[in-house]
Amino acid sequence: MATKEQGHGLPAPWTKVWSRPVGWFLDHVMYRTVVAGKSNVPAGGPVIFAANHISFLDGPVMFGASPRPMHILVKKEMFRGFLGAVLRGSGQIPVDRSGDRAALHLGKQLLDDGRCVGILPEGTRGSGAAESISNGVAWLAINSGATVIPVAILGTRQGDEHRDHIPKPRRKLHVSFGEPITVKRRKGEPGRVSMDRAAAEIREALADHVQDAIRATGQGLPQDPAPGESTPQHRHTAVAGTPADHP
Repeated sequence: MATKEQGHGLPAPWTKVWSRPVGWFLDHVMYRTVVAGKSNVPAGGPVIFAANHISFLDGPVMFGASPRPMHILVKKEMFRGFLGAVLRGSGQIPVDRSGDRAALHLGKQLLDDGRCVGILPEGTRGSGAAESISNGVAWLAINSGATVIPVAILGTRQGDEHRDHIPKPRRKLHVSFGEPITVKRRKGEPGRVSMDRAAAEIREALADHVQDAIRATGQGLPQDPAPGESTPQHRHTAVAGTPADHP
């Protein structure tokens, strides 16, 4: 099944024809997802959705809740077998987490085409408090000029549930789209300084929005690490960033 447009290698627009209804089904039939802040999402133009990361389900749930279709950066290890076919067929982007500029450049092409890209910049499932994020999201934002929408996802993992836990059907989930932000390179500012500053601004916006969503919904974040797990020794902070570790 081909999912590439001729010429520039972008996922074809038709990938959303079947994947959008599947995302809606996941959010509103399999689970009871409460969505807030849709009006914060621009109706047109490039948008980067930057979400916190607590569960395997975060990407699919954000995909189904969004008022606009998106292409989510997903670790390449997920692109195998049936799941890999589904990811490719829905226009998602495989990323090598050891450092993958090609995936970021493809993301930029999508944004330049006026589309939306989703990224979970914490890089790995954790508490979801956005205490640290990769610079990949900052690179995309600065180099594309796209609007960044912080997204708070709550309920996909609760309490002391293991990071691999998949919640039972009909659980109430929450997806909240925050107020848009833009980040730009300042005149005379070195590239690395711009990248670090932009990443800090996006991290702060995301962390603040997660806390706002917690107060609004009453749904807290899970424990990190879950019992029996060790805390990751480090998180990637290279320009290539660390993409979602789930579909």
